[in-house]
Amino acid sequence: MRRSLWWFWVFARAQKWFLFMGLGLLVLVVGLIGIINHYFFDLTFISPGQGIILSLAGTGMALWGFIKGSRGVIDIVSSLTSVNIQDFLRNDLQKKRGPRIVVIGGGTGLSVLLKGLKNYSSNITAVVAVTDDGGSSGRIREMGMLPPGDIRRCLVALAQTENLMDRVFEHRFTEGEGIRGHSLGNLLITALTDITGDFVSAITEVSKVLAVQGRVLPATVELTVLGATMMDGTVVMGQTSIAGAGKPIKEVFLDPPDCPAVPDALKAIREADAVVFGPGSLFTSIIPNLLVPEIGEALRSTGAVRIFVVNIMTQPGETTNFTASDHLDAVARHLGPGHIDYVVVNDAPVDKERASRYRLEDAEPVRFDPRELSERGVKCVRDSLLGKEDVAWHDSEALARTLMRIIYERKGLNWLE
Repeated sequence: MRRSLWWFWVFARAQKWFLFMGLGLLVLVVGLIGIINHYFFDLTFISPGQGIILSLAGTGMALWGFIKGSRGVIDIVSSLTSVNIQDFLRNDLQKKRGPRIVVIGGGTGLSVLLKGLKNYSSNITAVVAVTDDGGSSGRIREMGMLPPGDIRRCLVALAQTENLMDRVFEHRFTEGEGIRGHSLGNLLITALTDITGDFVSAITEVSKVLAVQGRVLPATVELTVLGATMMDGTVVMGQTSIAGAGKPIKEVFLDPPDCPAVPDALKAIREADAVVFGPGSLFTSIIPNLLVPEIGEALRSTGAVRIFVVNIMTQPGETTNFTASDHLDAVARHLGPGHIDYVVVNDAPVDKERASRYRLEDAEPVRFDPRELSERGVKCVRDSLLGKEDVAWHDSEALARTLMRIIYERKGLNWLE
């Protein structure tokens, strides 16, 4: 039985290329549908030129995936003698039995966390804000559809084909009227939304292609606008405008305020062992999720341990001069006090080169005081979490290990790294 499972796993390792081939066929179909709709049904889905570009790109992707996948099977079979079957099967089983984790946020910060967490549990649900109104996502919003940018990043982060699909989904077109500036991933999700008639269904279909470990869900499927009331009393509408206003933010809100939550997101929060907030932009990525009324209520009543991950650096124009306690206070103003159990902070020093570069943008490492956090009823967990990239972001693996240790200790179990 174990040998049979092993052979199944061996051929599954080559699936990223066959999934890539499937993605290519999907892109080809989208392009052909656009061409057919234009010439035979007089429907404006995409322009003929865009349809031709997608059709050619899809054909190339499909052929490349088939060739590489076939070679991959041969290469894997030839290296069987060097693989420890028991270790791989044990790791797969451990991930399936892993804790049920809900992560709340959006943007790059959330995708960084997901890349690490997927190595320890397959039971992950990312609840993502859909208030982005800049770049490619902003142009898609103008079509009356939800912005897919942050969703796309999370899907790639949780994909088994992460390295390959990161390049494909993040590819941005530099030529072509109407398509310039869009990423392929955004266009694919938008096209599937148009075909299926449902944003969540589109995400599900893309998840199948990418072999996503877990789920990615929007907090709401209603098109909402993020607004902010500044400390000086002025009101700014739109996520991009808020981030660029350069004024201290008092609170943010959604318009309309009574948007319904995605039912599966509520179910995941109710059944979770842990809910993790962030990392990410505090007022424009994390808190917008809390403003969906049913999401906020579910977070207040859940029995899961609730963990807030503080960003390593402050964000100019949004959290300038903020400490870890200030981050926590902002969450409390929107969710209510007493609903965070742990705060995770980085205690590794930022090197001079990166610190000086961030200082030019008026950003600095987020300071923290364990005593102040304790006075707010939360436990401060400090660890060396700084990544080695040019940017001062979290190390995915280090952050995931820290969170898993908290979750297991909270359940009274020993966490064996």
